[in-house]
Amino acid sequence: MKEDFKEEIEKVISKMTLDDKIAMIHGAHLFQNGKVDHLNIPPLTMSDGPMGVRADFEPDKWIPAQHASDEVTYLPCNSSLASTWNRSLARDMGSVLGEENRGRGKDISLAPGINIKRTPLCGRNFEYFSEDPYITGELASEFVKGLQEWDVAACVKHFALNNQETQRLEVDADVDEEVLRRIYLRAFHKVLKDGGAYSVMGAYNKFRGDYCNENPFLLTKVLRDEWKWDGAVISDWGGVHNTDKAAVSDLDLEMSVRDNFDDYVMARPLKKMVQKGKIDESYIDKKVYHLLLLMYRLNMMEGFVRKCGSYNTPMHRQIALDVAREGVILLKNDNKTLPLKRDKLRKILVIGENGDRIHSNAGGSAEIKALYEITPLMGLRSHIGGNCKIDYAEGYTSRFRADEPSAFEDGGTNWQRLDAIRKAAEANWQEASLENGGGKTQSVIKVDKKLSKLRAKLREEALSMAKDPSYEQVIFIGGINHDFDSEGTDRINMDIPYEQNELIEELVKIRPDLVVVMVAGSPLNMTPWADTVKTLIWTYYNGIEGGNALADVILGNVNPSGKLAETIGHDLSDYGSHFLARFPEPETAHYTEGFKVGYRFNDTDNVEPLFPFGYGLSYTSFEYSDPKLALDDKGNKVITVSIKNIGKVSGFETVQVYARRESAEVFQELAGFEKVYLRAGEERSVDIAVELDSETELSKSFNKSVKYAIGSSSRDIRLTI
Repeated sequence: MKEDFKEEIEKVISKMTLDDKIAMIHGAHLFQNGKVDHLNIPPLTMSDGPMGVRADFEPDKWIPAQHASDEVTYLPCNSSLASTWNRSLARDMGSVLGEENRGRGKDISLAPGINIKRTPLCGRNFEYFSEDPYITGELASEFVKGLQEWDVAACVKHFALNNQETQRLEVDADVDEEVLRRIYLRAFHKVLKDGGAYSVMGAYNKFRGDYCNENPFLLTKVLRDEWKWDGAVISDWGGVHNTDKAAVSDLDLEMSVRDNFDDYVMARPLKKMVQKGKIDESYIDKKVYHLLLLMYRLNMMEGFVRKCGSYNTPMHRQIALDVAREGVILLKNDNKTLPLKRDKLRKILVIGENGDRIHSNAGGSAEIKALYEITPLMGLRSHIGGNCKIDYAEGYTSRFRADEPSAFEDGGTNWQRLDAIRKAAEANWQEASLENGGGKTQSVIKVDKKLSKLRAKLREEALSMAKDPSYEQVIFIGGINHDFDSEGTDRINMDIPYEQNELIEELVKIRPDLVVVMVAGSPLNMTPWADTVKTLIWTYYNGIEGGNALADVILGNVNPSGKLAETIGHDLSDYGSHFLARFPEPETAHYTEGFKVGYRFNDTDNVEPLFPFGYGLSYTSFEYSDPKLALDDKGNKVITVSIKNIGKVSGFETVQVYARRESAEVFQELAGFEKVYLRAGEERSVDIAVELDSETELSKSFNKSVKYAIGSSSRDIRLTI
């Protein structure tokens, strides 16, 4: 951070009373800290989340403020953004979030989430980027730069090792320090230092017996002493436990979910300890310093001019569409069924609840009050127009009970009302989120006879319609939803719920050309039908324009270019966190898989996944040739390779470089990538900067013997150098 406000800040602190200082370092509302009126110090106003600015709540209750003007642009989730492998789009999406936060009067965006996807079962995986720290750091750094252009601070979360929701308030992460640094801290270092993030959020869990929000190793040794980072450390809501430890730690601001603000750990209890001489006031001054520095950087202080921002603009919606389009991943197209020939289409059947379900309004603190959300069914209908009739069958239901109100009463979707009914029964989940360890693993949902009968009826209706030969194409759109991908809950397995497998297996018998679309926030077990289904699309929760983006890919308006930023295994045994370790563990999480996270496990132990890291198909093909390795003028390694589009369709290719090191604990690691657009027949030379982890002593020994593998995925290697 190059700004120097030290002198001004010290003058302000010299005029502050102890009460002023205490007010600033803890929450005074659910999303604000205390202000200091006599010195014109405003409060810091914060908002979730990573997919858009969250709806407003009452200041001291988890009750929606019921404003008519807090609907916003619903952005694709971070997993979808990572699937674009596009640094420029990451910066654009961050800029949208920053401008909309500023337009809504927020100072800090509690985003992005950059925890490593250690397992496919973590309930918050859809909020995170990848199983790989390099691509996470590259994209999240650009995201933060775009966000902070609008005088809004990114709050990068959750620092660190927040890899499970089960007992997230108490679980102690047991991980080797070299693994910690090279896998779990590497992206944080990149985003805080190179990305220039102004704030970071501590994690709920423990590391080495200390809560992360009070942790001397993470906050002092690593963050302040080694990384020399001077931003603000903000607690996760309710993640501070001990006044003694919090006071002397490098935590700057305590936030929580309850309205007893004066009783927070760093409120009245800390003031009393200072007054009794048990805590030196200089510790408080340091916290206040970091918060004031943040305010100066955001141009919040008197006499500074601050950007104003806006939300729900046409440009924001266009960027959301751009990200969503490049985030769609084509996994199979064996018979070249896609793209559909729209001029020949007269009748299509869409099957599956996710075909006409919205996802913006659930998932925990990532929920969004969206201006609108285009479902896949709406996207297809709006793209093809009146010459093609698109019929719809629900096919399966996510209802918990047969007598639960239908999502499709009166011929229209009503997920908002259905989710409202469910949430009313749960009653203020956030206020109760500090109870019972803060999270759990889902239990198997028992299906009663009535619900089983209902599902059988929906399945038979869909199968009967699919037999109609007048349908030129049948498209199944399934997967999961935020009943499974949600804060506070880990999935119990990778299984696809709601008896979808039975439906897909029967559908593909009737329609061998069936197009299957899976919507989810984490990998699913698709092995029951993965070999028989010839056309398969994967999409994460893809934002306000997700249905339009999917339609664009299916109809060929857009050539798919998304690639997996995480491995999709056959089942849990394809993941090191399950084959070499146990997940979840309620008391101590033993990271015994070490470095073997995601593709590092598959590639090192020769475990063939269903779909590998970096994988994604296109409607065209690319040829690689003529690799060269050189040093740039700063001494950094650069690989140059020639890429040619040898097909008939223009499109993007993401060139990936993996570092292979002899006698290393992992076979290969992503070291560089570039996404390039080529017209049909075009050939271009692409420069790819390659990076080894400079944070570790171990990497220095790796530098002595490195072979670079260049390809289209971690398993599709075209060249080595």
